[in-house]
Amino acid sequence: MSPSAPRPNPAKAPGATQPRPEAARAATARAATDGGGATGAGIGLAPRQVAWQVLQAVAAGAYADGALERELQRQPLMGQDRALATELAYGAIRQRRLLDAWLDQLGKVPAERQPPKLRWLLHLGLYQLLASDRVPASAAVSTSVELAKRGGLTRLAPVVNGLLRSFLRQQEAGGGLVLPADPALALAQRQSLPDWLAQALLAWLPAPQAEAFAGACNRPPSLDLRCNPLRGSRDQLLADLRAAGVAAEPLAGLPQGLVLGGRSGDLRQLPGYAEGRWCVQDRSAQRIAPLVDPQPGERILDACAAPGGKSTHLAELMGDRGEVVALDRSAARLQRVGRNLERLGLTCIQTRVGDGTQLAGRPEPTPSQAGDEPGASSPGPGAGDDDWWQGGFDRILVDAPCSGLGTLARHADARWRIGPAAIDGLVVLQRQLLEGLAPLLRPGGRLVYATCTVHPRENGELIAAFLASHPDWQLLESWQLWPGQGPAGEAAGPAGEGLGAGGNPSGGDGFFAAALQAPL
Repeated sequence: MSPSAPRPNPAKAPGATQPRPEAARAATARAATDGGGATGAGIGLAPRQVAWQVLQAVAAGAYADGALERELQRQPLMGQDRALATELAYGAIRQRRLLDAWLDQLGKVPAERQPPKLRWLLHLGLYQLLASDRVPASAAVSTSVELAKRGGLTRLAPVVNGLLRSFLRQQEAGGGLVLPADPALALAQRQSLPDWLAQALLAWLPAPQAEAFAGACNRPPSLDLRCNPLRGSRDQLLADLRAAGVAAEPLAGLPQGLVLGGRSGDLRQLPGYAEGRWCVQDRSAQRIAPLVDPQPGERILDACAAPGGKSTHLAELMGDRGEVVALDRSAARLQRVGRNLERLGLTCIQTRVGDGTQLAGRPEPTPSQAGDEPGASSPGPGAGDDDWWQGGFDRILVDAPCSGLGTLARHADARWRIGPAAIDGLVVLQRQLLEGLAPLLRPGGRLVYATCTVHPRENGELIAAFLASHPDWQLLESWQLWPGQGPAGEAAGPAGEGLGAGGNPSGGDGFFAAALQAPL
């Protein structure tokens, strides 16, 4: 088999999604071709070195995005090299379970007993062989061997070479990964998920949809923007982006949404950024503020507001007329809200430090009581006012802290950090937020509860329990979006129509939302 010929993924089962991130193929192929050979004298090694360091840092407890940022500060990369390092690091972290399964099958020592540096280097090499059909196999192998030699693993370089070539021989012979007989464990290994999540998915969804969800969690997310209509039209923004050579398309069903294709480099250099004509916001998240249905002149509370994407969306929909109170426990995080509203030219947003579970009938907590960082500066106008919540709100958005199971593609290491025990604590907090904020809603007002997760306990079951204990409240609408699938499960309005009837764009994060009406 030719080293540069397309290679099938031997872990693929019928209907499964392969870990082949389309957006990274060209960059990966170029970098590998430029310096894949053993005589490449280090060409093409820099992005792989960065990715290897990130894998080691995450294994030691660091968060993936922070680890990547630190490594890129130590070893700055530009253009395609930066994109390659990002894809290799995040991709190998997402696929940790699958890559370990291959190491267990190919090696003499189980993955968990391998020296950590060797284990993560082997992950890096295997991921390149699994994830792209354009990277020459010889390049993926030789760069991994060269990294071993330069990274203090000279004596283990033959192990790297032998194991990766053993993988290629199995491919050529048509061999595949031996999967467990249990359907949930097979799904977990094939799509690189923790056991508990694979089991839960098969309890929530039919097997094909569970597979589709898992596959979507292994693909790099799209880059979606939200146009600021107060600073210009979406059509004009699309035209300006295309004139600058940026591939951009409108998102169906989202009047302000557009998606960027290809690689856009530093987003701050794109047309319209400095002028506040757009901000980054996932297509699913763009559905939340319209559900609140804010009207000019109203007083609206956005609880758990930082970093402010939904607060600014509310203000835009109101024509910047009225008042949006952006509440968060962290003054430091609220500073991001302040920077965003300043760039977007919005004046109706007021930031407040506070705990949404403790507002009704209690004095405003100080930053230290709210769990804020010591020494954080004031987040914006009115942050220290007393009794600012008195008088109530016409509408409240509860963008609740959650497990984030709808954003696993966006947060590569999240699946390895969250577990069933964490869900228990989150459900308690979410209910406390609803109970704490509901009294602040004016009679007949609308409260929207939203999360970026797909766990029923945090979503539909929580809302059902709240309504059961508050029978005078009314459910107006609720829906669940699944990554890569659009609406499913509870995705229906009052008349039973599917949310997708209006043209739900494919892709996007997993989101739940429920609109409730307070009694008159």
